[in-house]
Amino acid sequence: MSIRGLKKKQPKTFKVRIITVDAEMEFSCEMKWKGKDLFDLVCRALGLRETWFFGLQYTIKGMCTWLKMDKKVLDQEIPKEDPISFHFLAKFYPEKVEEELLQEITQHLFFLQVKKQILDEEIYCSPEATVLLASYAVQAKYGDYDPNFHEPGFLAHDELLPKRVLRQYQLTAEMWEEKITAWYAEHRGIARDEAEMNYLKIAQDLEMYGVNYFPIAQNKNHTDLLLGVDAKGIHIYSINNRFSPNKSFEWSSIRNISCSEKELTIKPLDKKAEVFKFFSSQLKVNKLIFQLCIGNHDLFMRRRKVDSIEIQQMKAQAREEKARKKMENQRLAREKQLREEAERAKEELERRLFQLEDEARQANEALLRSQEAAELLAEKAQIAEEEAKLLAQNAAEAEQERQRLEITALKSKEEKRLMEQKMREAELIAAKLVKESDRRAKEAEHLKQDLHDAREAERKAKQKLLDITRLNYPHMAKYPQYSPGDSRDANFDKGSIKLDLKDIDLKRLSFEIERERLDYLENSRKFEDRLKELKSEIHALKLEEKQAGLYS
Repeated sequence: MSIRGLKKKQPKTFKVRIITVDAEMEFSCEMKWKGKDLFDLVCRALGLRETWFFGLQYTIKGMCTWLKMDKKVLDQEIPKEDPISFHFLAKFYPEKVEEELLQEITQHLFFLQVKKQILDEEIYCSPEATVLLASYAVQAKYGDYDPNFHEPGFLAHDELLPKRVLRQYQLTAEMWEEKITAWYAEHRGIARDEAEMNYLKIAQDLEMYGVNYFPIAQNKNHTDLLLGVDAKGIHIYSINNRFSPNKSFEWSSIRNISCSEKELTIKPLDKKAEVFKFFSSQLKVNKLIFQLCIGNHDLFMRRRKVDSIEIQQMKAQAREEKARKKMENQRLAREKQLREEAERAKEELERRLFQLEDEARQANEALLRSQEAAELLAEKAQIAEEEAKLLAQNAAEAEQERQRLEITALKSKEEKRLMEQKMREAELIAAKLVKESDRRAKEAEHLKQDLHDAREAERKAKQKLLDITRLNYPHMAKYPQYSPGDSRDANFDKGSIKLDLKDIDLKRLSFEIERERLDYLENSRKFEDRLKELKSEIHALKLEEKQAGLYS
């Protein structure tokens, strides 16, 4: 067979890209493959056996649509791109995750999808619940909390809380991390699959969990309601409230659902009950709602039937796997505990060894310090002995100096007493001299007054004599040869003698007064010199007394 013949027999293929929540895969598909062929290929690649929960979703003209299993892939209205992108997502949700999710891969895919829906705010969650869910997500990702390894800031790059919660509270990223870590530390010992299951068990109780919402109208003109489809039934909501439905139809109470163009009819099991009709904006939306209703109803009925052999085998395998994992986790926990105890014992021994080494080092240092201290004390003792001798010598000298100062002080006291006595005598003499000076001054004043009076009398006598001479002897000067009688001459001579004697007495008196004044001045000068000498001696005695006080 030729090479050209082989090429012709090779089937034509096209490429598809499958995007899961945490990975991407590419496959080559044959042109004739149906949607189920591609879906089975993806499930085999993932190792997924619980295929009834999942589907392949794509977006066309802004609307999310699920790939039909019974039609060829290329015959469906899919995006014209190469490769063609499909999202592998959960299409239907279990009523009770713990009972229905058997495989670990199924549980992990649901955990990732629900977590993303909560973070994207497609499912509303209270702030308290988001913190608890975030702590389980951290436990699933990082394992047990270790304060030595999980230091502050280790969650800085993880998206754990919805932006709505972050905006609602004025808390920093560090404060949110502290709250999450407080819960995370309490999950110690929980394995990854168990943490993911705890996350899903909390999430399944949220009002918007597993609900697909579609805008509908009760008439053809207005779209004023929301229709929600989930694992329990069909619910009718007001346009602004997705939490509490205005009306609900459980799958067990629905007799029939029919779809015709844009109209969808729900017939209750009770024939007397009112038939509910609603309208959607597009036929595709109606078909999508109908498709989801059929799938959820089938699963609802399947849960209430006896499990098939395949499901029973899967459940048995899941129980065995859980038991094996439990034993493995217990063994690992025991080994981890033993390892931690061994590490703690090792750390305790190392700490004890370090402590003993430290004690030995401190003992050696203390011994060296003791030796140095002993040497230093010996030197100090020698120095103290020398200082004691020197102090004894100084004490003897001080005692001698004290005795000398005492003697000097006694002498100083005696000299001081004598000086004080001399001072008192000098003061007495000074007082006497002052009195004598005052008396002499008064006598000098009297004498001066007497002298003044005598001189005034002399002047007056001389004036009178001249006047008399001029009157009695007017020509005496012209005629000196002429002389009066003897009696007049004798009287005139006697008067002249008296005047001369009186002049002599005045001169003598003036001389005596001047001599006494000079004597007084001389005595005053000598007395002042003596007072200065006494003051100098007293000042010297005071200085000696101060020095004697300092010595003592």
